Amino acid sequence: MNVFGQGGIRLKARMVGALAATGFAVLPLQSAMAERIANPVAVFAGIDKITGRITSFDVYVDETVQFGALQVTPKVCYSRDETEVQKIDSFVEVDEITLDRKIRRIFSGWMFAASPGLNAVEHPIYDVWLTNCKASSDVPAPAKTN
Repeated sequence: MNVFGQGGIRLKARMVGALAATGFAVLPLQSAMAERIANPVAVFAGIDKITGRITSFDVYVDETVQFGALQVTPKVCYSRDETEVQKIDSFVEVDEITLDRKIRRIFSGWMFAASPGLNAVEHPIYDVWLTNCKASSDVPAPAKTN
C-alpha cells in the first residue's frame, strides 16, 4: 500500500529530487539495529548480604556455577559490536538449594547489564546481577562431552 495515495510515486520522486538539489545525500534506508554478538562467557556480580562481600564471577553459557546457595546458569549472553553502544543482555536461570537439599527455581529471564536493578536476582542472603559478556575467560572452559 502506498502511504502517499494516488500519485505517490511522483510525489516521492519530487521529494527525493528536491532533497538532492539542496545537497542532502539521499541514501537507501538501512537497518539501524546493531547485530547481536553471542558470547560464550557471562560475567556476573554477586553480593553476600551477611558479609557484605561482592564477588565477580565468570560463567560459561549452558554451564552452572554455584554462588552461595544459588546456582547460576546463563543460556545466552549477547553484546554488540565495539563501534555500537553496548547493550549487554543474557537469559539466565537461577536455582536455590534449600536447607532440605531441594533445588527450587527462583529466577528465569533476561538480565540487562545497563539496568542491574531491573531483573537482578534478589534473595534474602544473595543478590546476583549481570555485568558483562565476553569471548574468553581466565577460568578454564568446561570439558566437552561427546
